[in-house]
Amino acid sequence: MIIQDYVKTLGNAATEASKLLARATSEAKDMTLALIAEQLDSDRHLIISANALDLKEAQSHGLDPAMIERLALGHKQVDQMLEGLHQVIGLTDPVGEVTNLGRRPSGIELKKLRVPLGVIGIIYESRPNVTIDAASLCLKAGNACILRGGSEAINSNRSIGVSIQNALSRSSLPIASTQIVNTSDRRVVSALLSPSSCIDIIIPRGGKGLIEKVTRETSIPIIKHLDGNCHMYIDDNADLEMAIALTINAKTSRYGVCNALESLLISKNAAKRILPLLCSEMRKRHVELRGCAETRGFVEGIKAATDADWSLEYLAPILSIKVVAGLSDAIEHINKFGSSHTDCIVTENTANAQRFVKEVDSSSVMVNASTRFADGFEYGLGAEIGISTDKIHARGPVGLHGLTCQKWVVYGDGTIRS
Repeated sequence: MIIQDYVKTLGNAATEASKLLARATSEAKDMTLALIAEQLDSDRHLIISANALDLKEAQSHGLDPAMIERLALGHKQVDQMLEGLHQVIGLTDPVGEVTNLGRRPSGIELKKLRVPLGVIGIIYESRPNVTIDAASLCLKAGNACILRGGSEAINSNRSIGVSIQNALSRSSLPIASTQIVNTSDRRVVSALLSPSSCIDIIIPRGGKGLIEKVTRETSIPIIKHLDGNCHMYIDDNADLEMAIALTINAKTSRYGVCNALESLLISKNAAKRILPLLCSEMRKRHVELRGCAETRGFVEGIKAATDADWSLEYLAPILSIKVVAGLSDAIEHINKFGSSHTDCIVTENTANAQRFVKEVDSSSVMVNASTRFADGFEYGLGAEIGISTDKIHARGPVGLHGLTCQKWVVYGDGTIRS
């Protein structure tokens, strides 16, 4: 296979499909998504069997537990994909939305029209559910997409891709609306990043190494986040039971996800009453604790944290803990060491909560809620294409609106500029 020719073929087909998708009706897109859901449900045993091959291969190669957790597909995960599809069907189609901006003194009338982005290339690792999330959101937003999953999920993605293609073949939309890269050859990634790939936007989902590679190698616009070093700050005025429950959920409900808690900050005044109980609960759940000197002074047997720990996304049962003087120190620490993903304050003090929300520079900022809610599904987006920590175009979980843009529309009546 000549990789450049293969990718060019995918890109040309996607470009032609995107032209038809841009003018497709909401009804046609929703009917196609319903067909994909029907096909996916019908093919679930084939998909789960294909995933079992990937899991066996991953275990034989010693893939780390976090990656295996992301890779696994069972009936529960298929049901979640189906629910996500039906949520996307139920969402309002953003394409064609018009913002009226009024008439200018010159006589021209201004509007802004929401339109698709075009062809979206998505490069992702491990999670085969991304295949459905990406396909459904791109299609609903009127975009063609080229999906390149990781080699560790090649059988799962191929099987899901067959289901999507079979559904598209029964729909009124072009079969090239969604294309799955059918090879694990790593040269495909570089080819997709080339301007000749016909891709308008690249969205990488995976480890820091993948994101850095994409950022380094392409001039195509990117929607991305590097990592999820999520923080929780327990304030002086925090409720003890709430603080413990939120920390446990944010850290231990799942380890290998970008919205899991990685760093805990606690005010000096709250540390004495909360830390011993909290650390005891974490140890019951076999979470390794790494703390600053003051943390280790409050609780014995905690491993000393290094400077590097404050910036790490562990994706593992490890939690760094730092005692801070108060709210100002917590905000400064988060803005210095955080990844602009998701950060939370636990407090009963409204003024402190409002200050935290205003001053913490992250795509999701939470008050008395688990960081695990930073998710497109939980935000009512139906699914998400990824989480953006950039500030331009889209920020936070990227749903339908993040996969569109607006263009100016100017109406006149033979109007000329004086």
